[in-house]
Amino acid sequence: MVADLEGLRGGLRRLEKVVVAFSGGADSAFLAWVAHDTLGPERAVAVTAVSESLAPEERADCAALAAEWSLSWREVVTHELDRPEYVANDGLRCFHCKAELMSVLAPVAAEAGGSAVVLGVNLDDLGDHRPGQRAAAEAGAVFPLVEAGFTKAGVREWSRRLGLRTWDKPAAACLASRLPYGTPVTLGALSSVTRAESALRAMGFTQLRVRHYGTTARIELGEDEMGRALGRRAEVVAALKAAGYGYVTLDLEGFRSGNLNQALASGPAEGGRNGQ
Repeated sequence: MVADLEGLRGGLRRLEKVVVAFSGGADSAFLAWVAHDTLGPERAVAVTAVSESLAPEERADCAALAAEWSLSWREVVTHELDRPEYVANDGLRCFHCKAELMSVLAPVAAEAGGSAVVLGVNLDDLGDHRPGQRAAAEAGAVFPLVEAGFTKAGVREWSRRLGLRTWDKPAAACLASRLPYGTPVTLGALSSVTRAESALRAMGFTQLRVRHYGTTARIELGEDEMGRALGRRAEVVAALKAAGYGYVTLDLEGFRSGNLNQALASGPAEGGRNGQ
């Protein structure tokens, strides 16, 4: 399939009214912009789910994008940590996360005149371990980018053509994805990851993850940024120790999206955005 912008617009028109799950990443931002441009602010609402697993920088960027693009936008609070299955962080954590998201978005969609809930899932996402997609689909969510043939590359290329600054935004994922499967998702762990990644971004690093292994932090960076991290080794170590880690390591393989999913054994458990 080839990414089809007019096909995407046509699919959105058939839905008539939509609520876009808007995390601020390249995919959801593109979908939110096209929905707004196609349907207008009265029929396209972008909604950002706020919880402890959303990085503060991502939340701020959602607000900034909404203002820049004049989106009809609002925030809602989700409570993933109230779900024991989510906290357990097994291979189905993302299923429970999306179930929580849909439980919050469904009332918003109903208030908006029976709007459809749409997610920025693209064709490339279908090949990864993402049970959250199943939870969303079972709850009635629609994936317009998939229906219009968009891959991740297609989203970025059309975003570039349309002049959207998110076209080259580094991939993001919820903060719980930094915890290996089986490590309980707690406020303390999420807080450590948040502070560590925020500190690294403040130093100018962009493509990064801080993987949380108890008192040990494993930093993943883009290959072009690893040398700079070594050059600022003392500063990096001090920042991550201030975030609560006793040991700081740099992964020499660099940033790899989905790498923690490799730990999943074949069987009924499915991964999610855990390794992203």
